[in-house]
Amino acid sequence: MDIVVKGRKTEVPERFRKHVAEKLNLEKIQKLDGKVISLDVEVSKEPNPRQADRCDRVEITLRSRGPVIRAEAAASDPYAALDLAAEKLDARLRKQHDKRFSRRGARRISAAEVPDHVPGAATLNGAGASSVTEEREAVPTKKIGSLEVQGDGPLIVREKTHVAAPMTLDQALYEMELVGHDFYLFIDSETKEPSVVYRRHAYDYGVIHLSTDTMVTQTQSPEAGGTLGG
Repeated sequence: MDIVVKGRKTEVPERFRKHVAEKLNLEKIQKLDGKVISLDVEVSKEPNPRQADRCDRVEITLRSRGPVIRAEAAASDPYAALDLAAEKLDARLRKQHDKRFSRRGARRISAAEVPDHVPGAATLNGAGASSVTEEREAVPTKKIGSLEVQGDGPLIVREKTHVAAPMTLDQALYEMELVGHDFYLFIDSETKEPSVVYRRHAYDYGVIHLSTDTMVTQTQSPEAGGTLGG
């Protein structure tokens, strides 16, 4: 397998091509993913002088029998951008490798071992009743926002709101691989409804579409309630 280095609207000097071959160690990459098919490196340059600190962009695309892995970065020169993108690629390769390894090494546990491995698993007391139920009744309950929380959790520690432009399923898959996540929330450009694409086992993908139930919406609306009440 060779590394293909190409430039988009810019020339790629031979010195940089040699640096790419040294930086992206194929032997190391194949140890983390033995099913690599191709490795492409694309270099582009931002002509806007206001973005001088991020004018050079490097995108690395690794294709294998599994999911496509992409890593990109921008910096003031292509060498620095390559270093950043290579670090991201290495982190995502290790994440995929560890995930595969943990799936292979997982073993089933016996019923007797469940309380030791699963926090909050139900156990029975001497009277045959669930001791978890007794513990929950003794734990104080507090109100956090719209949630009733027992003890110290769970707590909502982060909440984000994003402005989302509608996109196709293919574009959502690309964006998910680009950020290196296992799922991606987007607005479907065909249905205009929220959807989630996610990575399944055996290197395939799934997608969940949400659609509005008009009957439920009408039942819960103030106008519908007023009509029924009248």
